[in-house]
Amino acid sequence: MEYTTLGNTGTTVSKLCFGTWRFGRETSGVVETDREEAYELLDAAWDHGINFIDTANVYGDPNGTSEQWIGDWLADRGHHREDLVIASKVYFPFDGRGEPGPNDSGLGRKHIRAQIEGTLERLGTDYLDLYYIHRWDEETPIEETLSVLSELVREGKVHYLGASSMAAWQLTKALWTSDVEGLERFDVTQPMVNAAHYDAVGDYLDVCADQELAVCPYSPLGGGLLTGKYDRTEDGAIEAPDGSRASLDDMFEEYYATEQAWDVLEAVEDVADELEATPAQVSLRWLIDQDRFTCVPIVGARTSDQLAENVGAVDLELDDEQFARIESARTDDE
Repeated sequence: MEYTTLGNTGTTVSKLCFGTWRFGRETSGVVETDREEAYELLDAAWDHGINFIDTANVYGDPNGTSEQWIGDWLADRGHHREDLVIASKVYFPFDGRGEPGPNDSGLGRKHIRAQIEGTLERLGTDYLDLYYIHRWDEETPIEETLSVLSELVREGKVHYLGASSMAAWQLTKALWTSDVEGLERFDVTQPMVNAAHYDAVGDYLDVCADQELAVCPYSPLGGGLLTGKYDRTEDGAIEAPDGSRASLDDMFEEYYATEQAWDVLEAVEDVADELEATPAQVSLRWLIDQDRFTCVPIVGARTSDQLAENVGAVDLELDDEQFARIESARTDDE
């Protein structure tokens, strides 16, 4: 494994982050990753040298399951907390205590205070390395949100702050508010970015580059499309393996499998053939090689073999022409 400094912070992380959003998650009645499988994946991540783990208070059914399993794994394996960088999130309605009440969502002081305590208890730790706001809250002034998050930093419950999906102007407003009010800033972002996904986050990434924010993309393989495991039939439909994202999610084709995405996949597969690598490895390396900002993709492998394949991206080297070929495929309007 190789390591990098997480943006403008003083924390060092593996060049891949392990995402646990599948832990305990039910899709169409199917549990995507059960407890035993979660332990196996965490063991594999540890063995590969991945020290960066991403979760959220709402991951799993019921919410909190992912955090609980990570905390149990830490205790059962006896790993030292300081050897791991753990990130979690807050915003969405939380059902871990039953039906969510009127204050069980959003970014108000009451909800954030309640959720950080639950997150720390489930993880079995007294601090988070990184705490994201999962979305922008239209109902709560950003000053209130940043104020309570700053308190958590000063109390030692959180080291750094992060922001997930939102508009570029919202991220800019939050950073400006922090600077003007003397509050803690966001140091890390988590948008959906992959080689096949382009226009929607361009301005957002410009802000990250200008403000030296680290980018930890979720869905770095386009929901699995950039692994090359899906085929397109003559009538334009998708052939998907049983149990894959495309077979479980009716929105997959509309959200990920655009014409542009298929063009990008073709370029990725050509580069993979040249390097004797897999499309997934090339796609991840393309993200790691972003030079405008620190980019640490979040991989959500479902098996230890998939995780091992993902880790192989760290050993790849894309030359300038190969990198540009993929970039051209994703930005070519024709």
